[in-house]
Amino acid sequence: MNKKHLLTLAGLLLVSLPATLHAQNQKWQNLFNGKDLTGWKQLNGQAKYEVTNGEIVGTTVSNTPNSFLATAKNYSDFILELELKVDNSMNSGVQVRSESNAEYQNGRVHGYQVEVDPSDRKFSGGIYDEARRGWLYPLDINPKGQQAFKNEQWNKYRIECIGNSIRTWINGVPTANVIDALTPTGFIALQVHAIGKDDQPGKQIHWRNIRIQTEQLKPSKADDIYVVNLVPNTVSPQEKAEGYSLLWDGKTNTGWKGAYKATFPESGWVIKDGELSVQKSNGAEATNGGDIVTEKQYGAFELKFDFKLTEGANSGVKYFVTLTEGNKGSAIGPEYQILDDERHPDAKLGKNGNRTLGSLYDLITSKKIPNAQRKIGEWNSGLIRVYPNNKIEYWLNGYKILEYVRGSADFLALVADSKYKDWKNFGMAPKGHILLQDHGDQVFFRSIKLKQL
Repeated sequence: MNKKHLLTLAGLLLVSLPATLHAQNQKWQNLFNGKDLTGWKQLNGQAKYEVTNGEIVGTTVSNTPNSFLATAKNYSDFILELELKVDNSMNSGVQVRSESNAEYQNGRVHGYQVEVDPSDRKFSGGIYDEARRGWLYPLDINPKGQQAFKNEQWNKYRIECIGNSIRTWINGVPTANVIDALTPTGFIALQVHAIGKDDQPGKQIHWRNIRIQTEQLKPSKADDIYVVNLVPNTVSPQEKAEGYSLLWDGKTNTGWKGAYKATFPESGWVIKDGELSVQKSNGAEATNGGDIVTEKQYGAFELKFDFKLTEGANSGVKYFVTLTEGNKGSAIGPEYQILDDERHPDAKLGKNGNRTLGSLYDLITSKKIPNAQRKIGEWNSGLIRVYPNNKIEYWLNGYKILEYVRGSADFLALVADSKYKDWKNFGMAPKGHILLQDHGDQVFFRSIKLKQL
């Protein structure tokens, strides 16, 4: 190649290289220009937002509700990255796919919030449903994620909203993974939380380097954290990879039968609209359709299930059920109690509340966490973890509410002082059926899925 051709080729490369770099950089768009609040608008409260040194600074003020600095545009599928630094004594969050309209609580901002929480609770990166359902992904369910946020430092947030999937990272550590279809689009907003009447105003949070991708999105590789799947009767790709499958298919009674029966009950249970419900009868154990159990038996496992109570209702989920006792009432096994504590008399029986919602029925009282339980008529998410070493955990809506070790001296002592004292080797079978209880009250179930350990 002669000198003239080399010069021509070099010139072409010099011309094309910036264009190539420009094309590569085009996938990220800055949401904040570093100079002013163009493209943003303030909603609800009157906290102070200003631009200083290339940062958006939010400052708390007294006597005002939660404040939000929202994008003028709405976004559906996107990847959002930003950095933030916050005063240790304040709370904040990043709204995504959020809304504000007059028809909903006079314009109150509502939607998914990625938490900023420098307190000892350490829920930063969790997902809260602002002004709607409350916590969807509290960080109790992800202890490693709780350690990602660094107080008094800049923290890098990454938020991926792609289809029904909402995932978050802080400083490269996965913090939340939610599957939900309630709100597919909405604005992004930076929150300055309201402060109490005795709190000192003037606390600040800083945001910078706010950028977004909206085209040709490539989700990050699968993580290994717990998945909260709120789309009924589905198994997400990550849940499937982790070993979860539907224990109830959402449509038929396949895989289930009546306790002490060869087939599924002909009445007393209804399958409709993706819900499995026990029908109200006389409020007694197993006198209508009766309990239903899995055809298969299980040892160590994780069991996810959604349940919805009606007023005054009583039911339960049991496991290690052997069906060998010949009991005339409900089949025998350790139970995750499902109960309307306020209206059902069973809540006041037993000892120290050990028959209340989420308790190991008649043995161990569940931890009562404010706002962990949904209102009667709303769906709750339960989780029972049975480890190979016989450690067992109960979870409610992402909060651990109880743990014990079956076969331990403490467990055996509790059984000996309970209604199960006359049942030989209660709860100690190596395998057993999983049971949904008919206690004569209407209770709904869905999204029943299991992972064997």
